[in-house]
Amino acid sequence: MAQVVETPIGMHVVLDLYECDPEILDDMEKIEEILTKAAEVANATIIDKRFHKFSPQGVSGVVVVSESHIAIHTWPEHGYAAVDVYTCGDHTMPLKASEYIIKELKCKKPTVVKLDRGLLFKE
Repeated sequence: MAQVVETPIGMHVVLDLYECDPEILDDMEKIEEILTKAAEVANATIIDKRFHKFSPQGVSGVVVVSESHIAIHTWPEHGYAAVDVYTCGDHTMPLKASEYIIKELKCKKPTVVKLDRGLLFKE
């Protein structure tokens, strides 16, 4: 009978961030700065970054890390951001990165869901 390995390959933190600062949510350079620093806080290795500013408002972006990614989509008109922090390996700290993002976006009502990814089976 297969058994679940107790340590997952990775952790995926899904953030729904409400009542964030709309000016920050609409500032592509600031969003890139926050996600870059979040990757550093997570102890992840940055490979690449890509960000886009929408018209009239909003930002989407991703920081690709060796251990996976940190991604964001913002709706400044609603004070809302959807964020994924997904890292693999036991040296990364995605919850610390998530806390940093919440603080930097000045989020007043965060919803945080932590998912273990890659619960492997062994015989």
